[in-house]
Amino acid sequence: MAEKLKITLVKSTIGAVPKHKKTVEALGLNKLHKTVEMPDNAAVRGMIQQVRHLVKVEEV
Repeated sequence: MAEKLKITLVKSTIGAVPKHKKTVEALGLNKLHKTVEMPDNAAVRGMIQQVRHLVKVEEV
């Protein structure tokens, strides 16, 4: 596994399930095409799995 993950919001959360909106916000993403680097661990992977249709993930 990589040390960090680069996560980018590529689809709007308008109309998304409220739980998914909160997950995206917890990842630190609040605008389209914003990118954050998060540690590669089970918690972050689980959050990404929940909103995989809204984000793009790259290993750094």
